[in-house]
Amino acid sequence: MTLLAVERIKLFTTRSPLWCALAAVTVVVGFAALIAGVDNDQAPSIATTQFGVNFGLMIVMVMAALAITTEYRFGTIRATFQAIPNRTGTLVAKASVVAVAIAKLIKSNANLGIDTSYEWRAVAGVGLVYALSAVVALAVGTLIRHSAGAVSLLLIYTLLVESLVQLIPNVGVDIQKWMPFNVANKFLTGDPDPTNRFLDGPPPSNATLSPWWALAYFAAFAVVMLSIALFTANKRDA
Repeated sequence: MTLLAVERIKLFTTRSPLWCALAAVTVVVGFAALIAGVDNDQAPSIATTQFGVNFGLMIVMVMAALAITTEYRFGTIRATFQAIPNRTGTLVAKASVVAVAIAKLIKSNANLGIDTSYEWRAVAGVGLVYALSAVVALAVGTLIRHSAGAVSLLLIYTLLVESLVQLIPNVGVDIQKWMPFNVANKFLTGDPDPTNRFLDGPPPSNATLSPWWALAYFAAFAVVMLSIALFTANKRDA
């Protein structure tokens, strides 16, 4: 509990996490308002409110990566590891605090009725996907230890790599079906309701897993990434 309290204090005594959280919410809400304002021929839907989810995800991952890379940049991680030699416990506590904070601070802002399982996933599921994405970003930050490098890698991968991999002849589409963020998107957009309202929101995923198995797959990916980061952090100098 002490480790969790320490990491909570670290996270919430600086302005950047709050600004990032505010920016993520603003992006999601702003895109929802923009789409609703432009599309005057169709009433707003649950999916419309989630149009900017992927843009908010970028901000969340940047925040999570900075939560660890700034400690390496300013050398405070050394003091942390000296005070608490259990590096695994320290990094797990940091990942837990960042993930829980993201899940609480980043929430959907839909004012519409939520009736179907798809709508519940599209709204409430965003917090789960953001939390797991934050763990992935924290793991990448731990491995790279450099803010610019970690942020660049995360953005390039999520914005370009998973989209461009489908261009590989013969096997590209099959590979893309199992890319982690594409699978995570299946949890939010998979098996939509009969109204096809998902066409207004984030593009549907081509992953073959069912929505809840897609979430389990993405969670397993986050655990693997964090495990690799913990192993690496314990083997090298701070």
